[in-house]
Amino acid sequence: MTRALPSAILFACTLNAIRSPMAAAIMHHYHGHKVYVASAGIAAGDPDPFVGLIMDEIGIDLKKHRPHSFEDLEDSAFDLLITLSPEAQKRAEDMARTMAIDVESWPIADPSHVTGSREQILDSYRAVRDDLVKRVKARFE
Repeated sequence: MTRALPSAILFACTLNAIRSPMAAAIMHHYHGHKVYVASAGIAAGDPDPFVGLIMDEIGIDLKKHRPHSFEDLEDSAFDLLITLSPEAQKRAEDMARTMAIDVESWPIADPSHVTGSREQILDSYRAVRDDLVKRVKARFE
């Protein structure tokens, strides 16, 4: 369902290393000139090198992303918070009690839990990326 663009969106996850930075970068790629986009995690986490590789495949550079937590955010005035993990959903519900913020849940599997060959692991990251592209397009275009 397509709805109007909010003025500021926060994508949140357990760690700000894979899903939330990918979602924010995809949103910024399509709508960054119209909306402020940020990402955060319950904890900062460590950079994930697979993210940069698979995002490069679609022309989005995330190699310089440095994970950060909710506490690291420079701004807290978001209209929409999209959670990508159950842990982030709980944090968002807590925030919604005290802030005027809409919350949506987009449950996305964590590709870092996939095992196998390098190509199988990359395919799991690509699946997450492609799902996020599809969701951003469906929700905001």
